[in-house]
Amino acid sequence: MDPARLRKLLEDVRRGRATVDEATRALVDLPFAELGYATVDTHRSVRFGFPEVVYGEGKSRAQLLGIVEVLVQRKQPVLVTRLSEEKAQPLLERWPKARFHPDARIFHLPQGRPRAGRVAVACAGTSDLPVAEEAALTAEAMGATVSRIYDVGVAGLHRLLKRRSEIQDAHVAVAVAGMEGALASVVGGLVGIPVVAVPTSVGYGANFRGLSALLTMLNSCAPNVAVVNIDNGFGAGFYAALVSRTANRRRAAG
Repeated sequence: MDPARLRKLLEDVRRGRATVDEATRALVDLPFAELGYATVDTHRSVRFGFPEVVYGEGKSRAQLLGIVEVLVQRKQPVLVTRLSEEKAQPLLERWPKARFHPDARIFHLPQGRPRAGRVAVACAGTSDLPVAEEAALTAEAMGATVSRIYDVGVAGLHRLLKRRSEIQDAHVAVAVAGMEGALASVVGGLVGIPVVAVPTSVGYGANFRGLSALLTMLNSCAPNVAVVNIDNGFGAGFYAALVSRTANRRRAAG
């Protein structure tokens, strides 16, 4: 149940279109659903405007099918991250309207109409694309309009400068980079919007599997840059969509 459906249910009770008993039955499993191996937070869509996202790694096919079934039955959009093609196949067979994005390892079944604002996802190089796509697809699943600005690393700064206005037009930007991770500071210095920095584990030798990019981003001199963990495209996309939704509402009200 999302906020719109909850409001409609309460309005129906107020106007006599639904009884208290009917509303109670609809709300009885609102906080969570117990599956034994998982306790699915079915109340999260009311709090966040988007339901619980399923982390695919480490879960069996049967567990994934059971968890997704709970969300589908409640007409909530489904997002499964870090999912292998092998485990995605039974989900696609069960719900053929869903899509699996192998590069980003994301399974997405749209339901309802989540709304957010505009998000720009920039990445430094082609090797960063899986993490960038995870961020972009997550933000899109939450209702954001996403601009993809790829392969604009600081080794060829003119590529980024050419698309600066496209990033500035967004409510929030995501900057994905490995190697030395300088892209986030450069984007932050060029645009007057929040920037979510994502260090990736891409790089030679002493990049320490993304630690060097993480430290660079944490030490950014651009004050509008916040940082998520290494390779955490999902976290960046989710956060960016939330920020864009708030910014979009404020601009609409103004």
